[in-house]
Amino acid sequence: MAVTEKQAEQMLPVTILTGFLGAGKTTLLKRILSEFHGQRIAVIENEFGPESIDNELLVQESDEQIIELNNGCICCTVRGDLLRTLTDLRHKRERGELQFDRVIIETTGMANPGPVCQTFFMDDVVAEYYRLDGVITIVDAKHGMDILDRQNEAQAQVGFADRILISKKDLVTEDEYERLRQRLIKMNPRVNITAVHFGETDLNELLDMKGFNLDSALDIDPDFLKAEDEAHHHHHDHECDEHCEHDHHHHHHHHQDDIGAFVFSSEQPFDPYKLDDFLGGLVQFYGPDMYRYKGILFFKGVRQRMLLQGVHMLLGTEPGKAWGKEKPYNKLVFIGKSLPKDVFLAGLKNCLTK
Repeated sequence: MAVTEKQAEQMLPVTILTGFLGAGKTTLLKRILSEFHGQRIAVIENEFGPESIDNELLVQESDEQIIELNNGCICCTVRGDLLRTLTDLRHKRERGELQFDRVIIETTGMANPGPVCQTFFMDDVVAEYYRLDGVITIVDAKHGMDILDRQNEAQAQVGFADRILISKKDLVTEDEYERLRQRLIKMNPRVNITAVHFGETDLNELLDMKGFNLDSALDIDPDFLKAEDEAHHHHHDHECDEHCEHDHHHHHHHHQDDIGAFVFSSEQPFDPYKLDDFLGGLVQFYGPDMYRYKGILFFKGVRQRMLLQGVHMLLGTEPGKAWGKEKPYNKLVFIGKSLPKDVFLAGLKNCLTK
């Protein structure tokens, strides 16, 4: 459901907080709830297990509303409960029984946040009242590399993130931290990455990200594009033999992540009909593995840019600002699981016209 910028500002913002088990989600949430920021927050938290102690940790002298969804993962068995909870919160707020300015959903560390994001686009009752503001993912600096190697869910959390907060940086060397950061950039080049100590971060940056706003900037980390170029030329000038001293089996250079990203850019315009057909086919075939995709589109004969954003199989476009003095261009970023980059890029190129 497309909404205007003015309508979006009137909707209730929702932040999804996700991250690895033990990474520090509760610590950050406790800080958000205890710090004075002038906003009343309703928290929907999901704990995988029969009992949760988070409620006792979070609720002290706070006026925030804590709603627990237990016994399951919020992205599957509890998803119906999430819809009902959001609808119930709306009705209570409209009747004046509860007062809150925004909602934070804390998912279990074992959850893929994709289906949670889809909830805000698939259900009309939710979509007309709530605005998905963004996804915050917390990554544990000490165990992050190992967890990313072992858990697909952790990779998905990185792929969906609008902000990544790296906790426990003090437990690793600067070298180890930088290797983790570079790995995260390669997986999600549009994400903002910040190190945090015990949840201490600028809350204003977390509570108004506009990560799902189609008209927001398409930020791509320049290091990602640089790294792609370097990788393309890597080792072309060197042949190794049995006497070579390069450490080919070094642990830090062999992380094969299922989640990855790539960018398509062109100054040629798209044929809108060809692009629509091609994107429709991509979504039908690869949709479940297309985590986040977003772009600025230049259509032949159209004086304003078009804005595209998708989550899994849900794709939307809407008009953006008119092209100004800058030369029109296309830029799309795709983040997903084992997506065939060559197929995507070749197909998009075939949709260009003169």
